Amino acid sequence: MNHSIPSLLPALPEILLAIGAMLLLMLGAYRKTNSAGLVSGLAVILLAVLLVLTLTHSGETAATFGGMFILDPFAVFMKSLILIGAGASLVMSRSFLKMQQMDRFEFPVLVLLSVLGMMIMVSASNLISLYVGLEMQSLSLYVLAAFSRDSVRSTEAGLKYFVLGALSSGLLLYGASLTYGFTGTTAFDGIAAALTVADQVSIGVVFGIVFILAGLAFKVAAVPFHMWTPDVYEGAPTPVTAFFAVAPKVAAVALLVRVMMQPFGVVIGEWQQIIVFISIASMILGAFAAIAQTNIKRLMAYSSIGHVGYALIGVAAGTVDGIQSVLIYMAVYVAMSIGTFVVILAMRRKEGMVEDIADLSGLGRTRPGLALAMAIMMLSLAGIPPMAGFIGKLYVFMAGLHAGLVGLAIVGVLTSVVGAYYYLRVIKVMYFDEPAVEFEGPLGRGMGVILVLSSLVTLLFFVWPGPLVAGAESAAAALF
Repeated sequence: MNHSIPSLLPALPEILLAIGAMLLLMLGAYRKTNSAGLVSGLAVILLAVLLVLTLTHSGETAATFGGMFILDPFAVFMKSLILIGAGASLVMSRSFLKMQQMDRFEFPVLVLLSVLGMMIMVSASNLISLYVGLEMQSLSLYVLAAFSRDSVRSTEAGLKYFVLGALSSGLLLYGASLTYGFTGTTAFDGIAAALTVADQVSIGVVFGIVFILAGLAFKVAAVPFHMWTPDVYEGAPTPVTAFFAVAPKVAAVALLVRVMMQPFGVVIGEWQQIIVFISIASMILGAFAAIAQTNIKRLMAYSSIGHVGYALIGVAAGTVDGIQSVLIYMAVYVAMSIGTFVVILAMRRKEGMVEDIADLSGLGRTRPGLALAMAIMMLSLAGIPPMAGFIGKLYVFMAGLHAGLVGLAIVGVLTSVVGAYYYLRVIKVMYFDEPAVEFEGPLGRGMGVILVLSSLVTLLFFVWPGPLVAGAESAAAALF
């Protein structure tokens, strides 16, 4: 047996992230007082360095740790989105945590540790490394959801997320063990080889796929495993909700795509109809359940369920075009979500944070810049041309049509029309209702920069979509 040390280069960003998180934890613990700002600033710098480091590997493919960890263009693309989302979330959280007296150094450390789990998930090429990454991400997220210890809502959100998360991990593990039992391996390429050789797929493997899909559908918050989303989005502190909406979502979609395409890509007939069902159910529930919402965070929760439904159209297609469309959609979704949550974080008055859609009344007159940014995000989430959200949906629907999933694409278009109602309602409240009491305080430089950047990306993406589309294409091709 060969006992040489595995090459650590492909996993260098992850190793540095783990070391960095530990060092920041010790720094925060030893510098007893006011260490939160310093740790948070260093965490953002660390994420920026890792982003540059990750992008330098953009064209290559390498595996390490006995083939359990793979670095390919797909992993690089998704990791870049995760790092951008996490960095933006940390910058956005500063003023909120200070105001709410929750400014503790554990917050950025937990975010870094969950990002480490996400990056391992995205690069997993074995059911075991997949599970390790997933649990690492989840354990940090459970704590983050309940980070506001004095709030009953936040504690309830953390508990709900923990109980249902444990259930989904159990389903995923059961599916993984069935798959291992019937194929004799946990490696993705080994599973694919075993399924290619078999003249027919055994019923055990089909059950394994179903259970794995159930576990992953929970992580991406797709119907019927979406129950936790509205409560956790509403109950968790707003910066945590912003983080949940961006980084874990991207990581879970990346994992779902890799698991469906690499080990189970050869038996697409066995799982395609499951994805089609989940996609249709998510789009319909996301469109109709959001209509009745009055809380903007709950609205964003149902909106995120709907958007996962759209992204799954590309997964159901199971083609290079389909996966490319998913990647473009997730990149656009990150930009839209970050921008929206900056505005939600700006919704504060003397008595504290406000979350009702009615609180945005007359924002067009009291804070025109903020209202304009929010309008851009809402139009894009609704998929109105020429916004980035429209281009994302266009790619997904085209991929569905090319794969012959005409019905799925039609449902997507119809639910987009229904969804446009509640996004446009927010714009109507901001511009046509009588102004409510003005929000307190300035945005702050960091949040202002993030809002301007996400608005520009969302508004002007159609001018120069080339680099993202090309990057998504090479990333998608790496899976086939």
